[in-house]
Amino acid sequence: MQSYVLSVMSADHPGIVAAVSDAIDRLGGNIQACSQTVLNGYFTLITIFETAETVEPFEVGEILRKSDGIDEDYQLVVRKATSAAAIPKENTDSFIITAFGRDRSGIIRDFTQYLSGRDINIADLFGERTDGEFHLVGQLEIPTDVDIRLLQDDLEEIGRERDFTVRLQHKDVFTATNQLRFE
Repeated sequence: MQSYVLSVMSADHPGIVAAVSDAIDRLGGNIQACSQTVLNGYFTLITIFETAETVEPFEVGEILRKSDGIDEDYQLVVRKATSAAAIPKENTDSFIITAFGRDRSGIIRDFTQYLSGRDINIADLFGERTDGEFHLVGQLEIPTDVDIRLLQDDLEEIGRERDFTVRLQHKDVFTATNQLRFE
């Protein structure tokens, strides 16, 4: 079995995931994981899939480009996946950071440089400007030896300097307090 990482970008329209997943199926592939979003009208997808037969990444790209529903407007990047690319998650715990306030340049830089300097990995990040405000939500992998209270204080200080409200919650607490219930 050979695993591949595929990244797709295109102007958004219905049917992109269907076309890409159909093309992977035609390759005899099986999708192991995927993440997809649309940002300001641009579709993005990253997926990891495996095939029984090893094929060179450029051949995978060519086969995908010839598939129904995938046109020349799609940007495709394919590479072989390696186990070395996986970041170990041992001795980390998952937290959710939310931050919002008046939009200005440097917000993402300030938060991400602080986190990077403390060896905190960002597993997922979403930011969007709406009506002059910027909203940021991220899933962080925080080493278990980090003092969470001190981390929270530091993040709140960065927020105060930028006139931002910042919250850091354990993933389980965030999930429990933000679940929608239909009863």
